[in-house]
Amino acid sequence: MRRSNRYREVIAYFEREMPVAETELHYANPYQLLVAVILSAQCTDKRVNLLTPPLFQRFPEPKDLALAKRDEVFELIKSCSYPNNKAANLLGMAQMLVKDFGSVVPSEIEELVKLPGVGRKTANVIASVVFNRPAMAVDTHVFRVSARLGLTLNAKTPLETEKQLVRHIPEEKLARAHHWLILHGRYVCKARKPLCEQCGLTAWCRYFQEDLKKKQNE
Repeated sequence: MRRSNRYREVIAYFEREMPVAETELHYANPYQLLVAVILSAQCTDKRVNLLTPPLFQRFPEPKDLALAKRDEVFELIKSCSYPNNKAANLLGMAQMLVKDFGSVVPSEIEELVKLPGVGRKTANVIASVVFNRPAMAVDTHVFRVSARLGLTLNAKTPLETEKQLVRHIPEEKLARAHHWLILHGRYVCKARKPLCEQCGLTAWCRYFQEDLKKKQNE
């Protein structure tokens, strides 16, 4: 199957089956989403959503978090992964946000990645979700699902995956496509045991078709 046809069929499937695709992180403003995405690194959205309400109650604005003590932040997030590093990153992010950006979360990826704890993936999430920019954030789900479906070929890094997806997905669909791939990876195309029998994409999935051929030749 030509890759252009694969993209067309996969996008059509998601538009039909998942017309509304949004982040599962709970947030009320750009600052809250930025905090939540930093916390979500190697941690589930469900866990983050349990942590953030008391965190936002204690530090409702960037200026409040910027003045916090590291131990205060650590105590509120200690049940997530890497709480020491994340506490330091949250403090550094808030301090830079106040000092260099007037407490306003920037919309440009080049500015976002200057903030402690904000890599390209996090910056792309903020740019696409908050500012509706045509950005593709690549996390482990997006990286895995894109490769399995055959949307990406020989992509060894998240950046290579991002470039291939951006090249083939229409700009106006990129923000939703990010969530399509994440949610599909989270609930269907799981890392250890993909639920192929529940997947509506098997007709266009390179992983499934190759596995099917292998079983037929056994």
